[in-house]
Amino acid sequence: METIIIIVVAITGVLMFLLGWVLNNRVGQGKVASAEKLAEKIVSEAEKESAALKNQKTLEARDEWYKLKQNFEKETKIVIQEIEKKQVRIQQKETELNRKIEQFAQKEKEINRVEQSVKDRMEALNRKQEELQKIIETQNARLEKISGMSNIEALKELKENLLSKAKQETAQMVKDMKDQARLTANREAKEIIISSIQRTAADHSAETTVSVVHLPSDEMKGRIIGREGRNIRSFENATGIDVIVDDTPEAVILSGFDPYRREIAKRALETLITDGRIHPGRIEDIVEKAKKEMEETIIQLGEQAMLDTAVHGLHPELVKLLGKLNYRTSYGQNVLRHAIEVSHLAGLMASELGLDPIVAKRTGLLHDIGKAVDRNVEGTHFAIGAELAKKYGEGPIVQNAIASHHDEVEMTSPISALVQAADAISGSRPGARRETLEGYIKRLEKLEGIAESFQGVHKTFAIQAGREIRVMVQPDKLNDALSDQLAVDIAEKIQSEMEYPGQIKVTVIREYRSVNYAK
Repeated sequence: METIIIIVVAITGVLMFLLGWVLNNRVGQGKVASAEKLAEKIVSEAEKESAALKNQKTLEARDEWYKLKQNFEKETKIVIQEIEKKQVRIQQKETELNRKIEQFAQKEKEINRVEQSVKDRMEALNRKQEELQKIIETQNARLEKISGMSNIEALKELKENLLSKAKQETAQMVKDMKDQARLTANREAKEIIISSIQRTAADHSAETTVSVVHLPSDEMKGRIIGREGRNIRSFENATGIDVIVDDTPEAVILSGFDPYRREIAKRALETLITDGRIHPGRIEDIVEKAKKEMEETIIQLGEQAMLDTAVHGLHPELVKLLGKLNYRTSYGQNVLRHAIEVSHLAGLMASELGLDPIVAKRTGLLHDIGKAVDRNVEGTHFAIGAELAKKYGEGPIVQNAIASHHDEVEMTSPISALVQAADAISGSRPGARRETLEGYIKRLEKLEGIAESFQGVHKTFAIQAGREIRVMVQPDKLNDALSDQLAVDIAEKIQSEMEYPGQIKVTVIREYRSVNYAK
């Protein structure tokens, strides 16, 4: 019985094992099939992602290629343009070179012609010498036969005769050559000067001593004058320029002999009119601002003069002084325009004479540079100008030309003579200068100089066409009593040292200001 049970259990175990194995095999096959499907799905998705990524990379590569192509085409275009510009420059240089070659060829032909002419003359001279030798031999023989003189004695007499005749002919030849050279030199000099004047011909207009400022309306005149005239007095004291308010519609006139001060006054008044705030404090601020603007303007004018004359490398201080010449006149002629014209004339004449036109133009531009400061520095404008040129690094040729253009110093260079001639040409052209204006300006300068010679004087302004001199004194050095005496002393000195029509009013202004700031 137990055996049967064991057998049954064994059979049952076997059956259970077989059943488990069958079930396990079927489950494994399902998992394998599921895994294969999952693998196929993953592979499919991977292939799709790979295709999408491939397309994306392809598009990016195409975009990058297109950008590279555009950059390459752009750079190629720039390179081609540069090459074309270089080709144009090369062509221009070739043209200039060909022109110079032609000039050299012409000069070579001229030299060959001169050499041939000299050679012909030498041959003719040799022939004449041979003929002369034959004549001498014939004469010697005849003299020996007729006079019975020896050969040595006859030769001596013949030499003396020929020497005397040769001296006469030589003296006449030298005289003829000198006369011809003098005529040729005069003619060529006139041609050079005429050609230079024609090439630099420019209109001239004599400077005046007034400037007109236009107003938006006649009501603005009252605001310029101010209550009891305080605005106009403040403006005149700050600028040294006389403001004339008359019946001229919508305009006032600024009168003063100094163009630099008059330009500052004009700018300041125009700014005040535009701004609309006109009172003593504002007037002083605007005048100071106008003075700073003028400093920038004169630098620009100096740089423009350098560009107009192709002069480079001037010291900044010389550029500034050059621009200031625009507000200086000489016998009514604008000194800056005169300097530019002298520069052009000197350069043209130097080119015609085979001298350095660059140095000539530079010297012509600077020849009157001393006039920019001669009102404040003792000495003649040419001596001051030479010192300025030396101070700011100009060469000895420039210094000598500036110092000698009025014959006060000996000339050491042909450039000096050219600058002097150009200066005379520019100044003597019809309409270039006006004597009466220069005399008027000198009278006003002398009037201000007399007032400035007294101790305690701060600033002086000649106004009313020289009929009034306003003297600003230092309040800490002169009291009211001394200010009154100063007016008397200035008036007496003016009477003793000047000649003038009518009378001159001397106004001494002593003003004390106390300034502080609220912070």
